[in-house]
Amino acid sequence: MFLGLDGVEIGLLIVFLCLFGGILSGFPVAFAIGGSAIISFGIIAGLDSAGLLIHQAIDTGSSDYADLIAEGVRTDAISVFRYPDLERIGEPVFPQGWEVALDRNLSFVVNRMNERVLAGQSIETLLAVLMFVLMGITLERSKIANDLLLTMARVFGPLPGGLAVSIVVVGAFLAASTGIVGATVVTMGLLALPTMLRNNYSPELATGVIAASGTLGQIIPPSIVIVLLGTLAGDLYSAAQEERAQLAGCSDALTYLGEPAVVSVGTLFQAALLPGIMLAVLYALYAFGFALLNPSKAPAVELGTTNSEVITRGESLTWFLGVPAALIGGLILLSSAGIIGNQNVAVDSFSQAGQTASLRTNVTPECQASMIDLHGQETWDAAISEQQAIDAAGGVVQAVQLTDEQRVEQLAINIEDAAPIGTGIAIGLVLLALILTTARGISPSSDPRPLWIGLGALVLGLLVDALFISPISSPGLTVVMLALPLIVAFWACRYGFELLTQNELLRVVFPPLILIVAVLGSILGGITNPTPAAALGAGGAIMLAAYRKLRDEGKSGKIIIMSTFAVIIMILVGVNFDLRITQSVVGFENWVAFIVAKGAYLYALFGLLFGCWTLFRSGVLSPVVRETAKVTSMVFTILIGSQLLNLVVISFGGEHYIQQFLRSFDNEIRVFLMVMLVLFVLGFVLDFLEIIYIVVPIVGPVIYGGTFDPKWVTIMIAVNLQTSFLTPPFGFALFYLRGVAPPEVTTQHIYRGVIPFVLIQVLGLAILWFFPSVVTIIPDLIPN
Repeated sequence: MFLGLDGVEIGLLIVFLCLFGGILSGFPVAFAIGGSAIISFGIIAGLDSAGLLIHQAIDTGSSDYADLIAEGVRTDAISVFRYPDLERIGEPVFPQGWEVALDRNLSFVVNRMNERVLAGQSIETLLAVLMFVLMGITLERSKIANDLLLTMARVFGPLPGGLAVSIVVVGAFLAASTGIVGATVVTMGLLALPTMLRNNYSPELATGVIAASGTLGQIIPPSIVIVLLGTLAGDLYSAAQEERAQLAGCSDALTYLGEPAVVSVGTLFQAALLPGIMLAVLYALYAFGFALLNPSKAPAVELGTTNSEVITRGESLTWFLGVPAALIGGLILLSSAGIIGNQNVAVDSFSQAGQTASLRTNVTPECQASMIDLHGQETWDAAISEQQAIDAAGGVVQAVQLTDEQRVEQLAINIEDAAPIGTGIAIGLVLLALILTTARGISPSSDPRPLWIGLGALVLGLLVDALFISPISSPGLTVVMLALPLIVAFWACRYGFELLTQNELLRVVFPPLILIVAVLGSILGGITNPTPAAALGAGGAIMLAAYRKLRDEGKSGKIIIMSTFAVIIMILVGVNFDLRITQSVVGFENWVAFIVAKGAYLYALFGLLFGCWTLFRSGVLSPVVRETAKVTSMVFTILIGSQLLNLVVISFGGEHYIQQFLRSFDNEIRVFLMVMLVLFVLGFVLDFLEIIYIVVPIVGPVIYGGTFDPKWVTIMIAVNLQTSFLTPPFGFALFYLRGVAPPEVTTQHIYRGVIPFVLIQVLGLAILWFFPSVVTIIPDLIPN
């Protein structure tokens, strides 16, 4: 044994040292990873050829090994860590020679590039990275952060530590809209740090809160980290659970688990929402508590008001709290009473198929014992009872085609059970009402008559829906009957928008907020997957930036606004009308709807192209596209380089060696804590991309092959990786901030400032450990 270490252990040390040296060499990380893979393989191959790297493997021909097999111990469970006293034999780390390993690596590289980069199942999801990067950089170049920082400082400034709290709020907002850590930290460092220092804020608090808030984009959706980690976690979890099911004696993971072994990026976005908000709240509470204990280091600052006229407390409570609560509460109350609800009365051509048992019970005795250990005897007995009831009834009821009489009868039942007012119409009218009531509170001195007329029109719309529109009314008839109330309501809302724009907070926050709701709402609500949502976000960011640029130039942004409304019209028409004009029979109203939707689509496309032209002629689009290409190319180049490094580790048995070590503990809690500690320590020297693509694939089969919820495991890793931006000496957020900080702010200030926020990260991990429902509650509530 060379240096008293096993040959595989020396190989792992060589890989790590080459990787660490490549990162410190000054070369771009994307190329340093691939280079370190080639160099480390060459060194290991040379030492192996010289006979210096000897792996002490278990002698499978020994009597002790045969005794273990006779006792029923699985071969994969026998390792030098579990049974250190077994006889061993020395063999090269490349048993068939390094030439064979090189040939195998080259073929694997081609296969992996095809599967994971060029044409694999995850390529569509990885396209979301490009769109989210484009969305983030476009919004960053549109100066949205400037307006948000100034506005939030005016809102929170009068509070103790208010400027620090405003930084956290803006950081969370930018995380949900841009997700680009570097851009967020640099922007807030340039704009907010000098202001905080001028107002006698502690340099440590100022730099710490800016660096930490900038990293919220790593966990708050839409997060690039979650997109990259999710595509990897889905494959690792599926493969690990299939292997676990085979070891349990079951045919597949679906039989063993009772559910598909699947985790998607959309589900992870749902799971990451509350942990991201929780971290932002913890940051803000720390800043507020620091200010209370050290008022001279985080004083309150009065920067002016965000509203053009004075609003009394009574008016604020009435229009901003009381009336919205009454509207939303009324909507919930009427929904629970059955007055507002689903009006879909469509009847399927086939009857509903019967339910199967909660678990598959026709399994081998070995699989049955494993399933009882996993689910419990009570659950297994319940599944047996369900299956016996199904068998007694003649088996699972099959779906059969309904006759015309049965369909008519079922339609009558559905019409009778339908609610008088549709949910979609009710929610839309309530949203319009909130616009009008908020406008009334923003400007109490303005003429309220248009707002009252609009509210009356909305009430009239509800009455028309309840009295004259039945569940079987056609979409065209519904539009005609609601046309007059909606026209009046839109006229009133236009007046309301003029009042709302008098409030700086709404004027700054509302446009990006709509974009965030559109992107995240479509993903979290299960409407679409992240890639189309990312494309929607990129297009919306371009139009928002173009509108901002036109307003800065003193030009009208009506084309952009009308294009936005065209998108809304296109979506509403597509949801409510049948636009399949290739059918043999197409009704008149569907033809009209198709023409309207087509016209809206063409106008929206024109608006998007006009927005691109506006940004191009003003010199914004070219650097945005260039920067997007740089970031995306870096991500995919790191992906390719990390695959090379992984294959090197696999070729000499390093991956199997590490997995054997982790599995030897037979305690998945201890293993997971150990992995989390290693990831935390590696965060001091490695970027999140290297950890995701180099470390996670090695430890993933172990941590995803147990009983832990894969959503919880992935979010725990993501929160842990977030600290890699903050931990000295290689935290990227610290470098970004150091580059834009004033000369009086030293590196020691920045390092001391981030320490409390790193501890808050650890506290956040502890909260997620003891309360995993913080991660799982939203995915459990929202079906996918």
